[in-house]
Amino acid sequence: MPTVGVCEDDPQIRRVLAEALGGAGYTLLLAHTGAEAVALFGPGQSVDVIVLDIGLPDSDGRDVCQALRAAGQLAPVLFLTARTGVQDIVTGFHAGGDDYLGKPFALAEVLVRVGALARRGRPEPFRQPAGLRLDPQRFTVARGDLEIAVTPTEFRMLAALLARPGEVVRRRDLVAAAWPHGAIVAENTVDSYVRRLRRKLERLDGDAVAVDAALPGADAVRETPSGLRIETVRGVGYALR
Repeated sequence: MPTVGVCEDDPQIRRVLAEALGGAGYTLLLAHTGAEAVALFGPGQSVDVIVLDIGLPDSDGRDVCQALRAAGQLAPVLFLTARTGVQDIVTGFHAGGDDYLGKPFALAEVLVRVGALARRGRPEPFRQPAGLRLDPQRFTVARGDLEIAVTPTEFRMLAALLARPGEVVRRRDLVAAAWPHGAIVAENTVDSYVRRLRRKLERLDGDAVAVDAALPGADAVRETPSGLRIETVRGVGYALR
């Protein structure tokens, strides 16, 4: 049977979910904080579906989802939360969620939704670019033993790029991932955040050498000794390669 990761900070709700999912034959991995979820549900773990609360004691479940996606975990995510406003739902999907169910909930509906997500099959993992790790609790990015603090907006932008390595991420998708639903964000604001991310990524390599390369359809390329770079694809968006 598929393996389901459940991250819920309320012990009673976690117990009820565990009994229902376990009774349905699923193998379970249980967490009650965002830090535990990142450790237990990461790409090295065999997880078919993740049930993730948003209001966790140490972090926002949507940031946890983005950190998991950035690390290469592609298992479908069902957000289970009391936050049922339109803005919360939209933000949850932009953070990488696949389904959204509000509290209070019916266990029968949880089982049906988990079953539908599990039938998609386990996706093939991808290799995380440059070995970067995101921490949704402390808002940091790390490679090896080096760690640098980022702002929540920088964290969410970088997570969106890491979740689609090698692909061009459109500006509107970066805005949707990093800012609240409906926010009006100027293009130069996005450019400014990307420049800050480039500088911070370079610092992870110590004395990095910034290189502006003229690539077809791209400009403003900064490359670190590890080969990581954020390319600006003019008129479209950015790609992490």
